[in-house]
Amino acid sequence: MLDSVFRGLFDTALTDTITPGHFLLCIAVSLVLGLLLCAMSLWRSNYSKSFAVTLATLPAVVCVVIMMVNGNVSTRVAVAGAFSLVRFRSAPGSAREIGAIFVAMGGGLIAGMGYLAYAALFTLILGGVTMLYNALHLGEGGGNARFRTLHITIPEDLDYTGVFDSILAGYTSQYTLTQVRTTNMGSLFKLTYDLTLKDPQREKAFLDELRRRNGNLEISLSHQDTAAAGL
Repeated sequence: MLDSVFRGLFDTALTDTITPGHFLLCIAVSLVLGLLLCAMSLWRSNYSKSFAVTLATLPAVVCVVIMMVNGNVSTRVAVAGAFSLVRFRSAPGSAREIGAIFVAMGGGLIAGMGYLAYAALFTLILGGVTMLYNALHLGEGGGNARFRTLHITIPEDLDYTGVFDSILAGYTSQYTLTQVRTTNMGSLFKLTYDLTLKDPQREKAFLDELRRRNGNLEISLSHQDTAAAGL
């Protein structure tokens, strides 16, 4: 029974062409799997409408492309190389978004080869794992709140070398000056630090001491940008 369910549509030696019925069946299954994957990936997550539509339709697109090159090994290799170049052109995608795109492509590729049951199983497993990780808040530990990026503006006549070291040593376990740049026609300096707070609850006291040292100029403290380590 299972052998017949998981058998591919195009496994027989007599299958030289794709019938319209098989073509429509593969597209229909791909669209259903795309909607299912979209719902499972967006569960407890925040995505744009355009990304949701793309995720829902991408398996069908990949399915059609794979069916059109069915049996041509060299063309399949070329298509695989082209798909490896997929990226977000307007803005860099997060690791989670890129992962969802590749899962959708994988489901469409399996469906396009005629293994509809395997495509459904693949989608259910990967979608279920995604939902489980979202429910467990994997990678969102409370320790991440201690990693911050600090931007401090100082006047040009203030020597920034070590000027905040005593304050930083008192409120952080480690800190690194990552960037120094001029602003406001060179009349101000803007310093950027990557640091780890000892106690996030003392954030206001930390900023108050910095304000007294930099003459109450602009200061911003944000969660540290970890996009470089996202993949």
